[in-house]
Amino acid sequence: MAYDEELAARIRALVPKGTAEKKMFGGLAFLVGGNMAVAASGQGGLLVRVDPAESDELVNTTRAETMVMRGRAMQGWLRVDAGDDIAEWVARGVGYARTLPKK
Repeated sequence: MAYDEELAARIRALVPKGTAEKKMFGGLAFLVGGNMAVAASGQGGLLVRVDPAESDELVNTTRAETMVMRGRAMQGWLRVDAGDDIAEWVARGVGYARTLPKK
């Protein structure tokens, strides 16, 4: 499944100007300082990068789910339904990516 172009456009409207875009993992990732912040997933919905220490709390208090890759739960990476209000999630992913060393 290819990523949702409409979702990618919604994300694009929310990320800061100059945010890099890169096709990755069948989706379209938005990178801040070379670090992935959020993506329109090729499997549907958003992938959002968050502080791994906050992953469990966010999964328990929101509709987000932990991303699973090759059978392994990936702390710090959440799946979010595209029908949710994505502005908060995009801001969270961009904010966390800004805390990481630039690549």
